[in-house]
Amino acid sequence: MSQASDDTGIRLRGVTKAFGPAGSQPIIENFSLDIAPGEFVTILGPSGCGKTTLLRLVDGLLAADAGGVSIGGHPPVPGPNIGFVFQSFRLIPWATVAGNIGFGLELQGVGRAQVEETVRLWLDRVGLLRFADSYPAELSGGMKQRVALARALATDPDILLLDEPFASLDAQTREIMQLELLRLWERRKLTALFVTHSVEEAILLADRVVVMGPAPRSLREIVPIDLPRPRLDEVRTSPQFIELRTYLTGTIREMITQDPNSPFFNRA
Repeated sequence: MSQASDDTGIRLRGVTKAFGPAGSQPIIENFSLDIAPGEFVTILGPSGCGKTTLLRLVDGLLAADAGGVSIGGHPPVPGPNIGFVFQSFRLIPWATVAGNIGFGLELQGVGRAQVEETVRLWLDRVGLLRFADSYPAELSGGMKQRVALARALATDPDILLLDEPFASLDAQTREIMQLELLRLWERRKLTALFVTHSVEEAILLADRVVVMGPAPRSLREIVPIDLPRPRLDEVRTSPQFIELRTYLTGTIREMITQDPNSPFFNRA
């Protein structure tokens, strides 16, 4: 596959989004961010800070109340150009593993032979060839998430959006899936935006970590991650990784304890 093209960058300019009656609950205010083509950016922040809302704005499923969102200079439109991976897998329970992976291709009207070839390719890439005819109920959590990743990537998107996709997995499976995602991403280096609550996950995956503060303050800091790629499991114990983890953990903890709306607000 080719590298991500020059028109797949994401740009957010002065984006504001509120919910509730007459926009009484602002979630994101005056948020600006540029994501370069082929860049992997993680979004880190406390619950309720607007991370998922940000993904929905980039996907085109939500419209900004103010400001603008563009992909390659054009407003985002939900479709095969944007792959989305959810925390809850969202697999079709009555479809096989192969059927789930090929679902997006079938919606595009891709011919049967091409669908079968692409599905087999991705079954192989995520190590599920033996489970092609299995159903989601027969799979472990890690296997379900591999199916969800393969489904999102099978349509050959330019943009990959991931909303805490590993949050429901046990710790060991989660670490394995992080490395699996990096392996798949390295094949093409498509533009990726990944939402997480995990500091370690954010560092391991990203070229940059975007730290969001409690709503509606939104963007607090952007931290470049200069760890070498490809990233291997050993990087977690490197001095630079540990330094970044300590810094970001302290930043998040400080935000939570200083937020008057947080149950952990330090009133002393």
